[in-house]
Amino acid sequence: MKIGLLSDTHGYLDPVVLAHFNECDEVWHAGDIGEETVLTALENFKPLRAVFGNIDNRTLQQKLPEDLWFTLEGLTIWMTHIGGTPPNYNPRVKKVLSERTPDIFICGHSHILKISRDQKHNNMLYINPGAAGNHGFHHIKTLVRFELNKKEIKNMEVIEIGKRGMI
Repeated sequence: MKIGLLSDTHGYLDPVVLAHFNECDEVWHAGDIGEETVLTALENFKPLRAVFGNIDNRTLQQKLPEDLWFTLEGLTIWMTHIGGTPPNYNPRVKKVLSERTPDIFICGHSHILKISRDQKHNNMLYINPGAAGNHGFHHIKTLVRFELNKKEIKNMEVIEIGKRGMI
């Protein structure tokens, strides 16, 4: 199962995203979609799993969950928008992780790309794909692409799609 992961589009879907995710089976968006048109474009492109973020309006909040838990290829995944980073998770995430630890934890919000293992939480894989949109303090727009196969995470790639620009 090939996955394309992005976050923080803030209302702008760079056309190059679709080219990089063309071979993916699913696209995952970790929140701050920004505009319903971005959500619709991704839904029409590939099967989509997404959560709402703090800038998303009421319409997006009604369509999408704050937390998305699911199992794929034998791995438990938790995606939410605001999570913090290991070991400095936000209080809500800390509480959940003390009760239930996924194999993969995905969040956005910070606009800072980070992929690491959290030894304290059963070697959980932490992924923040950075930001793919034009708004925010990030300098380079980033995506993450990887494969899940029989409880294994393979071929993790960070993709830089260009400098952040104002449209």
